[in-house]
Amino acid sequence: MRVIVTVVALGSILSLAACSPPVPDSAAGVGIDGDPFAPPPVAGTTITGDPLVPPARISSEALPLANEPLPTAQRSAASSSIAASYGSGSAAAADSGAAAADIAAETRAALQAAGSNSGQAPVEASPSNPAPALIGNPGISDENNFDAVAARQTIESDAQRLANQRSQYQQVAPTALPSQTGSRDPNIVQYALSTSHPVGTKIHSRAGINLRSRSARNCAGFRSPDQAQIAFLQAGGPKRDRQALDPDGDGYACGWDPSPFRLAVRGKS
Repeated sequence: MRVIVTVVALGSILSLAACSPPVPDSAAGVGIDGDPFAPPPVAGTTITGDPLVPPARISSEALPLANEPLPTAQRSAASSSIAASYGSGSAAAADSGAAAADIAAETRAALQAAGSNSGQAPVEASPSNPAPALIGNPGISDENNFDAVAARQTIESDAQRLANQRSQYQQVAPTALPSQTGSRDPNIVQYALSTSHPVGTKIHSRAGINLRSRSARNCAGFRSPDQAQIAFLQAGGPKRDRQALDPDGDGYACGWDPSPFRLAVRGKS
């Protein structure tokens, strides 16, 4: 019983193998005479075989020029082809075929217009062709080219040109500089140079209660000692000190030091 079942199964497998399509050879046609492991041909050897595109598939139909519409037969063939794709008897498919033919004609016309290059022949990129000559380029000056200048200038023309330039020469007389208005704020540089005593030397008398604490509180409201000194001079300093910016009476508010300005002047002298 087991032998009969085995024979039947083996017969089914053989029948299925006979009905299945053969597996194509992926290496067929590769190499020389179909041999993928054949060595490369020697230089000068003529290789024969079937072309990649059979001649029967190459159309010999002549294409119309860019400015000529498609012939009626080609327009009808294009319309019929598109109509067959979308279903024969469809008016929309026929209109699509005519539109496709018009687009093809416009494309050929655009390519021809681009190839004409506005009436000038396009430059062929070939090493054997000479470089195109630049004609009428105003951006390049030839004043340093003696041959080019000598062809259009002479000694007499140069002398005439120099005479014309001298006749247009104008000498402008110097005028007085305008007065400097400056700022109305006190000039701390001028004040520093007008003094000579060091910081901490009492020159002016100060009277009041808690001058040190008031000075620390009021000086904290300025961004820099220079601004504090300007405000101090504007309020009547150095003789008067209503805001307690100069508690020691040296004439310098909030630790302002005139020494850098004095040293700068001495370095220049």
